[in-house]
Amino acid sequence: MYRFAPSPTGDMHIGNLRVALFNYICAKQSSEKFIIRIEDTDKERNIEGKDQEILEILNLFHISYDEVHYQSESLKFHRQLGSKLLMDANAFSCFCTSETIDKKRENAKNSKRAYRYDGVCKKLSDNEVMENENPFVIRVKEPDFKIKFTDFIKGEMEFLPKDIDDFVILRVDKTPTYNFACAVDDMLHNIKTIIRGEDHLSNTPKQELIRKYLGYNEKIEYAHLPIILNENGKKMSKRDKASSVKWLLEEGFLPDAIVNYLILIGNKTPTELFTLKESIDWFDIKKISKSPAKFDMTKLKQLNREHIKMLDPLELSKFLGYSSKDIGELGKIYLQEGSTINEIKVRIDKIFSSKVGMEFKEEFEILKSLAKDMPYFKEFDKFKAYLGEKSGLKGKKFFKPLRVILTGYESGPELSEIYPHIKNYLGEIIK
Repeated sequence: MYRFAPSPTGDMHIGNLRVALFNYICAKQSSEKFIIRIEDTDKERNIEGKDQEILEILNLFHISYDEVHYQSESLKFHRQLGSKLLMDANAFSCFCTSETIDKKRENAKNSKRAYRYDGVCKKLSDNEVMENENPFVIRVKEPDFKIKFTDFIKGEMEFLPKDIDDFVILRVDKTPTYNFACAVDDMLHNIKTIIRGEDHLSNTPKQELIRKYLGYNEKIEYAHLPIILNENGKKMSKRDKASSVKWLLEEGFLPDAIVNYLILIGNKTPTELFTLKESIDWFDIKKISKSPAKFDMTKLKQLNREHIKMLDPLELSKFLGYSSKDIGELGKIYLQEGSTINEIKVRIDKIFSSKVGMEFKEEFEILKSLAKDMPYFKEFDKFKAYLGEKSGLKGKKFFKPLRVILTGYESGPELSEIYPHIKNYLGEIIK
């Protein structure tokens, strides 16, 4: 069983999409189930509708899944298993207030030391706990043994007890913290392999500890994916527009191109251009580089151009907001000018918009007047010859205004390439 566990607290990050893709591919390769678990226990940070947006994006990228679970629906299990840890003396009640913890954390910072919970409440007797009427959290006890696990990318990992600490598993309101809910849910769903970002690497020994204390002995293997850096070599964040999958789609990048790029970076692939379906045949999670992958917009645009070329003309036309094979073919010609659907659409829309003469205004009006009443010509050469003869214009005074009349721009692809795809719309274009 594989899982993708997004949080509905903001736009989907390309790193999250990469995680979803790799889990989906590996699930397909092993013929195992792939589930989506919406981690919605942090009610204060949840954004209404983001869960559905996540599922819609996955569907748009053809990432199919078997089930959808909401973490909040397992709250009773989180509380029951939290109680079990208390009864087994693997966890304890902590009455330290947030103000007390903040003060200790600040003191540690001023002393240039890493903050560690001092375990004061762990020493309380049962009577002291029973007689204390103050609010409390539940903390799991720091282990007295090492935590080890296998990572497909990083190899064998080992963490000391001091790396884990006495961390909180249930808050004052008895809702689970991330690590506790995650550990319990992976256990309940019998997850065998966890693929996620390396920012979760420090969480893994904590989750392993929880399951060990609960008596869960099934082995879970991991793949912690290296981070994606921005073009300045810094970790991508919300400040980087390109980090948002929604932004990339709105900018006119095709889902297939984004998939191609996210599987390609930091990976050894047999070819540079491929589809998600094709990648299932050869993808190997163990071949992912240990080093961070650097985001390259130029490369993404290059791949986007190639995937636009592969589109059926009618399908491309629909992406551009039209429903004509001719417009789709025209869109492919304008790949000389742009790399995204948006960049091409600007050019196509300009063809069908009102135009004014630029450099040769008088010549523009002459040609426009002639073109409105001219006969239909199937070939561009005959179209051009007719206007040239009737107007008496030559050279730049002929071609520049004619280009503006037909395309709205003074430069661009050859008119002989464009004309076959617009000849049936001249009445609408020359208005």
